[in-house]
This record gives sequence, C-alpha cells and structure tokens, in this order.
Amino acid sequence: MNFQEILAQQKEFFASQKTKNLKFRKRQLEKLKEVLTKNEELLYDAIDKDFGKSRFDTFTTEISFVLNDIDYYLKNLNTLAKPKRVSTNLANLPGSSKIYQEPLGNTLVIGAWNYPYQLSLSPMVAAISAGNTCILKPSEIAENTMKVMAKIINENFPAEYIFVAEGGVEEITEILKMKFDKIFFTGSPKVGRIVYEAAAKNLTPVTLELGGKSPAIVTLNANIEVAAKRIVWGKFLNAGQTCVAPDYILVDERIKDTLIDSLKSNINKFGYKPDSQEYTRIINDRNFDRLVQFIDREKVFFGGNFDREKRYIEPTIMHNVTWNDAVMQEEIFGPILPVLTYKNFNEALQTVSEHEKPLAAYLFSTNSDEKKSFTEKISFGGGCINDVVMHLSNDHLPFGGVGNSGIGSYHGKTGFDTFSHQKSVLEKANWGEPYFKYPPYSEKKLRWIKKVI
Repeated sequence: MNFQEILAQQKEFFASQKTKNLKFRKRQLEKLKEVLTKNEELLYDAIDKDFGKSRFDTFTTEISFVLNDIDYYLKNLNTLAKPKRVSTNLANLPGSSKIYQEPLGNTLVIGAWNYPYQLSLSPMVAAISAGNTCILKPSEIAENTMKVMAKIINENFPAEYIFVAEGGVEEITEILKMKFDKIFFTGSPKVGRIVYEAAAKNLTPVTLELGGKSPAIVTLNANIEVAAKRIVWGKFLNAGQTCVAPDYILVDERIKDTLIDSLKSNINKFGYKPDSQEYTRIINDRNFDRLVQFIDREKVFFGGNFDREKRYIEPTIMHNVTWNDAVMQEEIFGPILPVLTYKNFNEALQTVSEHEKPLAAYLFSTNSDEKKSFTEKISFGGGCINDVVMHLSNDHLPFGGVGNSGIGSYHGKTGFDTFSHQKSVLEKANWGEPYFKYPPYSEKKLRWIKKVI
C-alpha cells in the first residue's frame, strides 16, 4: 500500500475546498452512520473474535458512542462552524472582528486496541465534521476489528477523503514520516512519546490521549454500597482494559474492611465468569502474562485465578498493598484492583499529587469540603464524584489528559475545535481612521496613543 500516494490524493482533494462545504460534511456523516448501522453484525463478529466481547458491551461502549458523535455533529455543525463575532477594541474602530473555524487539512488518527471502534472512529468523526480529510490507523493488536473497519470504510468512501490503513509497526512508522496537518493518537505514554517526536520533525500539532494510574478515593463520608457497586462495574468493564478505569483504590483505613467485603459481594453478584457475556478476554498472551505477574498471592483478598488458554483472569482484589509492590509501578490495564489505605483525607490527596497526573480520578464522598478539595488540589484529566468512567458519556465535557496522561482533548464541541484552526479576522472601515499611528511621530501623538491603547 502506497500511503504517500493516498496522502497526496487527500492533499489534492482538500485543496479542492469540497470538504469545507457543510452540506458535503453532513452527507458524509449521514453516509457513515448508514454504513455502520448496515454492517453492525460484522462489527459485532469482529470484536467477538478479538475479545469475546458481548453485543451489549460492544453497542453500549463502542458503537453507540460513534453514532451519538455523528448525531451530535449533524445537529450542531451549523452552529459550530459559524464564524463568531467578538468585540473590537477602541484602536480598531470603526471595524469588526470575527473568529472563523478553519479545517486544519489532512489528518492522521491512530486508534487504540482496547475500544477499537470508539477510539478509532470517534476521533475520525470529529476530524471530518471539522472539514478535514483523514487517514485512520487502527491498532493491529485487535486485528479483526482493524480489518472490518478497513473493509466497510474503504469500500464505501474514496481514499482521497477517508482511508483506513491496515498493518503494524512497520506501516505506522512509514506513515509517521509523512507530513500531516494534525495527528491524533490514543495509546500508552511510551508510544505517545514516539508519535510526538515524529510529529515534531514536521511541526505537526498533536493530540495525545494517554493513560496513567487513575485513583478512586473512598472517604469515611462515602456511601459504601454505591461506591463498591460503581467501582466494580467501572473497573471490570472490558476486563479492566479501559484507560479511565479505576487503577487503584485509596480508602480511609477505618472503612477498608467494609469496602472490600462490598467489592467482593458485587463481583459475585455481577457474575464475571470465564464464558460469561458480561466479561471479556484479555487481548493477547503478552498482556495476559504481564498482568499475571502483578498478582501477589499473599495479598489477594479475592480472586486471583486465571486460565491462559482462555486468556481469562478472574476479577482480583488485592489488599495490604504499598507503592513498592509491582502492581503499583505502572498502569495495570486489567482486572486487578489494588486497595491502599490512608489515615486522613489530605494524606490521600497528597499521595495522588506526588505521582504522575492521571487521566482520570474519582472521589466517593457526601462531604462538600472533601469534594471541593478533590477538585481543587489534585490535577487530572477528568473524572467523577460518586461515580466512575461515566464522564466520558457526556459530550459537553472535554475528554483528555494532562501532563503524562495526555495533551489536548476531544468529544463534542471540543473535538470540533481540536481539528480546527481558530482563524482571526479584523475588517476595517475605509473611513474614520485615527491619524496618530502614522509618522511623523510627536509627543502629542504619543499622548493620544497612551489614551487609546
């Protein structure tokens, strides 16, 4: 596959100005929605082969996100793309000022394997809604979903507009050498640095959606039953292979035993069995082996069993964990939940602040002072109070990281802005211009300039 040739075609197509037309963009979004809906069974089958993921989970955590994004842009595109009139300062009167939303041009979206449809197609939807062309490179780790996206998109859209590139490290290395107007990457901080470095050679702007160890803080003022139920759901969704899953729990030491008993009860209630449709497989043997090494039998409170042939790891709770344990040295990205304790709430906040800024953070508390301290004193990409993960479902909230967990954000209007350039234009009248900005200068003119500026 000649990626250089495809990018050249996309550059030519973008230069034709066709993608800037709002009616064109809407037609493409409507067509994409139709294509995805028509091929829904293919999407289900492919992800089942990769993960053993149920139709319910695939729709709720993948396909519905993409369809909702399309609907959002169809509904709001006229407003998002409309030039915004802003105030004009005294020095430029008589005149008017506007900000125009200009497509960046030719974009590259690099998706992640853990939610292969959502994390590949949703950024692509934002890119084309903003009027760009797009080359999409899904992760080859989820091989079947990569192939089905390539099939249904490349068969229904011209490569000069949107194109799905298949392949692995060799192919993405080649693609990253090319000059794009925007690169959007979802994945690990390690690979994010490689993408960022490659983009820097062409001064290409980059959005990086990365990860990190996202905490769930449970205080003495929490509703324990609600906290346990919601943490279990968010942690073991997709077998823990979720970038915003609670990576670990920080709980007040006085309620630790009550909490872990409730966690265990909810795991049993939800029925995460090896062949259950409520639970997915680990993506591959390499990730399976990495996760198993984190399980310290002496610290397992619940679970800890696994089956390598089925790539199944039982939901596992570990307690009496410290920051020196292997499970706390990197993002877990699997169904293992370490529980650490703290003596007072400020200590918990300090512990989070001393580590890399996480992609998400969660607080369970009914205390208004604790909620205020949580939002003000620690830095994280986004999060919830008294829930986990669900902030992603609100397209009015930007989704993105900070520091080591990412650069930039998307979803809804923020996604449109991410793939747009805010172009400023000042239009001046041909009359009424002050004389004092032109030479020759004088003390009198300087006095006037000081008054105006």
